Amino acid sequence: MIPTARPKLRFLGAAGTVTGSRYLIEAMGRRILVDCGLFQGFKNLRERNRKPFPVRPNTIDTVLLTHAHLDHSGYLPALIRAGFGGRVHCTEATADLCGLILPDSGHIQEEEARFAARRGFSKHKNPKPLYTLKDAEAALERLQPHGFDQRIDLGDGVAARFIPAGHLLGAAQIRFEIGDSVVHFSGDLGHDPDPLMRPPEPFGGADVLVCESTYGNRSHPETDPEAELAPVLKRTFARGGTVLIPSFAVGRAQGLMLRIARLMARGDIPYVPVFLNSPMAVDATEIYHRHHAEHHVSREDCVAMFEVAKRVNTVEQSKKLNTRQGPIIIVSASGMLTGGRILHHLASFGGDRRNTILLSGFQAGGTRGAALAGGARSLRMFGREFPIEAEVVQLQSFSGHADADEILHWMSAGPAPAMTYLTHGEPSAADTLRFRVEHELGRSVRVPEHLESVYLDRPR
Repeated sequence: MIPTARPKLRFLGAAGTVTGSRYLIEAMGRRILVDCGLFQGFKNLRERNRKPFPVRPNTIDTVLLTHAHLDHSGYLPALIRAGFGGRVHCTEATADLCGLILPDSGHIQEEEARFAARRGFSKHKNPKPLYTLKDAEAALERLQPHGFDQRIDLGDGVAARFIPAGHLLGAAQIRFEIGDSVVHFSGDLGHDPDPLMRPPEPFGGADVLVCESTYGNRSHPETDPEAELAPVLKRTFARGGTVLIPSFAVGRAQGLMLRIARLMARGDIPYVPVFLNSPMAVDATEIYHRHHAEHHVSREDCVAMFEVAKRVNTVEQSKKLNTRQGPIIIVSASGMLTGGRILHHLASFGGDRRNTILLSGFQAGGTRGAALAGGARSLRMFGREFPIEAEVVQLQSFSGHADADEILHWMSAGPAPAMTYLTHGEPSAADTLRFRVEHELGRSVRVPEHLESVYLDRPR
């Protein structure tokens, strides 16, 4: 427990960048960490994952997760190994998804460290993973799931409540009561309409709001996702090509399979083999069945989404895919090409102009996905450069995040906070949204800096 002092909020991540979500509340003699995410993208951001945590982990009382994506939950095993001894509060679906995502992350990091050591392309003589599968499994034992809208007493006059945010199964806004004050974290707000998830609950007002700004400088097109997807698939199939779809295993993979199944069922695209090369995505699809009340996909579509693809489980099966001839579709993690099996497919298929690489979601700066979206014609993987001759298409209608107009609409549902802090966005996105919040809503708003501290009783 820390000494009682003025309540304070520290931005330990997701300030000036769209990853590494970590916010520390120090209030009523307690330290509460909101999210515990990995930094991704540019090397200088990824290096933060290897640095000591900004506060001693054993001084943190509890952690609350907005949702299960790695940029919000993926540092948790490292925090626990470094000494954090408390509970991790989350929604029920977030606990289920963390049970897939965190062990998979630990396994991939071990696998990549071994591969780098074996091939000798790491600058470290004996490359080590950030954490291991065993560390991830230990982290799962700390999870304490809760239902939405249940009051969680965190002690010493602090309570919290999870409120649906859309975006992903289990994704939550978090509303804190700290004495007489209310501090509200938006989490990642879902796009409305979303092919899977229900829209976020409206903002109910707060003294302080911390809001995401991922798409703060753009509006999603009004294009039907299936109308955007079909012609790309058809022209690739016509030239006998393979469609590679880097995809987040949780959320995006399910939405893509739903759309592909519908297109095939209507005859808008031919039936071709579809491979889901992500054991985690297979298991996540089953979790969508289990938490049916959180999304609006019919049970019939849920079954179709689950059955459209052949599941690829083993490394040997994954390697065999690289010898296949098109037309086929391969959906595999990770969504921003930061690691995983998709890199091996990219090395095999990326150099053939008959093929297509289909980017289906946000690509954070510094990732291979962002490089491809920016026109790169080669990518560095496994210690060397691989040419990219395949067609590269970035879909615009599959986002799981609210756009700028939707964020403003969500904010305007509640009374103005004393201060709004915009985080979880690239600098241009956050600043563009800041201008709109200030001039269109007439609200006090700031974009905080990394490691900045602000007082919650007199925000500035």
